[in-house]
Order: sequence, then structure tokens, then C-alpha cells
Amino acid sequence: MNVPNFGPGTDPAMLRAWAQTIEGMGFGLLMVSDHVAVTPDVAEQYPAPFYEPFTTLSYLAGVTSRIRLGTTVLIVPYRHPLLIARMAANLNQLSGGRLILGVGVGWARQEFEALGVPFEQRGRLTDEHLRAVRAAWDDEYDYRSGPLPIWVGGNSDAALRRAVRLGDAWHPLRFAMPWLNGALERLEAIADSEQRPVPPLAPRICLRLTESPVTGPDRKAGEGTIEQVMDDLEQLRRLGAGTVLLDPFNGDPDETLHPEPAWQALATVAANVRTDPK
Repeated sequence: MNVPNFGPGTDPAMLRAWAQTIEGMGFGLLMVSDHVAVTPDVAEQYPAPFYEPFTTLSYLAGVTSRIRLGTTVLIVPYRHPLLIARMAANLNQLSGGRLILGVGVGWARQEFEALGVPFEQRGRLTDEHLRAVRAAWDDEYDYRSGPLPIWVGGNSDAALRRAVRLGDAWHPLRFAMPWLNGALERLEAIADSEQRPVPPLAPRICLRLTESPVTGPDRKAGEGTIEQVMDDLEQLRRLGAGTVLLDPFNGDPDETLHPEPAWQALATVAANVRTDPK
């Protein structure tokens, strides 16, 4: 479950309610997003207040006991790699080994400018930072984490290459199922050319339940009737996805004030997962 850590309805009590509600429903993973400066391009999609992910997940680790925690996705070039390595290692240890580090290159040009990070070099910086993070984790005496799982987010071919070279899973974000089939073929071809194993699939899909079926080639996975959503989940399982992240935020900031519809949708999915004979 992707928990909104932004918007007018978000505060510590709401974040705690989200975490405890979805853990109580039986979901196994909670992830949050990442922005540092809420510049105009960020605010169009993710308005303030925006809760920093490592701080937020540390808080949520203390009010939960079982659910795994992660980022979807941490914008790697925004922070020094040794800071990422230490914060992630410490959070993993303090949470009892529950952290998954989802990573990405970022897209908000104005935010990059505000942070003094060159936008055009974000791909190269991400690769360099991830290698440095992994090297830091090799220092068991200091960081005490060992290698943590890194999910490489993104839908571009560059993200596919990064997932093959530097990731423990590929984490595509909000897509249509026909597109995914072609992307998985490209992922296999890239892995073959790199002579490396194909990384596991760990997608993030939307969750928008409707009364009537959603049709058309642009229908996103996770959108439609509960029967369509369950069929999407079954298709993803058959494609090798061991974990699927559900994202119920549909773009209206006021949704963060009223999480009950999202909780109801999640409860419906959870009930059907428990009763599905597959």
C-alpha cells in the first residue's frame, strides 16, 4: 500500500491511522513517496505539507510491528549517497529489518534547481550514488545493515537497465497491462545483453474501484471493477510479481482529508484476496 505522506489532510495522526489500518487489514508493505522542496511543479501533483520519507517511516515503524516499510520512490540524486546509506541502514535496524529502498531518478526540474542538483545528470548521479550506497553497506562494523533490497523504479528503458545492473527488483509505476508485457520483454533482452539475471517484478499499480467495467486500451492496472482488479493481480502474479503495491491516490489533494473511500477499496481487495480460490 502506498500511503500519501503529503497534502492538506496529512498529519501525524492521519499517518498513524493509515499505517495501523492497513496493517490491521493484513497488508504486508507500506511505502511513502519522496520530495524535498515543494516547488510549483511538485505542488501540482503533491501539495504541501510533504513529510520526508525517512523521518516518516521511522515514526511509522514505532506505531506498527509487522508491516514492511519502504520508499516509492526515494529520489537518489537529492541526497549524498553516504547520507542515504546511513539513514536507510539505521531505519532498517531500528525497525527490525523491515526496510525496502525503492529508488528513482526524479522528474521535477524546478525541485532539482532548488536543491542545486543538475537535472540533466540525474541518471548518472543515481547510478553513482547507488554503487556508493552498496559499498557503504559492505561495512558491517559501521552501517550494520548488510545489503538491503533496492527496488529500481521507473518505466523508461534507462530504468530497466538500472534495475538489471543495480537493483534487486524492478518497480514500474502505474501502467496499462499491455505496456507491461512489452516492457518485460525488453527487460529480459537487457538482462541477456548484460549477462545478468532478470530482476524480479515488484510493480506499483493504481487502485480505483468502479461499479461498471473500465474498457479501452488505456485502462491502467488496478482500475475498474473488483473483478477487473483481481484479474490484474492474478496476471501480475503469473508474470512473477511477488509483491504488488496498491496506490489509491487519484490526484485530488482533498482525498488526503478523507481516507475512508481508499480504506474501503483496500478492504474490498483484502476480502477478495482471502476468498479467491486461485
